[in-house]
Amino acid sequence: MPATEISTDRAPRFASPLSQAIRSGELLFTSGQVGAHPETADMVEGGIREQTERVMENLKAVLEAGGSSLDEVLKTTCFLTDMADFAAFNEVYAGYFPGRRPARSTVQVSALAGAYVVEVEAIARVPESGR
Repeated sequence: MPATEISTDRAPRFASPLSQAIRSGELLFTSGQVGAHPETADMVEGGIREQTERVMENLKAVLEAGGSSLDEVLKTTCFLTDMADFAAFNEVYAGYFPGRRPARSTVQVSALAGAYVVEVEAIARVPESGR
């Protein structure tokens, strides 16, 4: 089954050798999303809450461009630069998954590209209607 590169202007695009997402059959694999504005790729102002909200909006845009949605997310991997931010991150993140919650791993990393404090990647199902 061929893989298809997914791209959208509704999420930031960086001059990096990566795809925003790759779809293969009924699965969509997103690259990690950070708290950058889609139009400018500049980091949003504020802290963990503001960056997490932007991350989730960017993730939602990439998923939709690939024919999926937050409702179809099976697994996320979340990267925080400080586990002291976990409660605030979790509060914002939970608001994006009010129903069925995906499997999740959350890890602390020493740094992310730029001065970002959070990054989230996802694996989602693409329903038949989105293929």
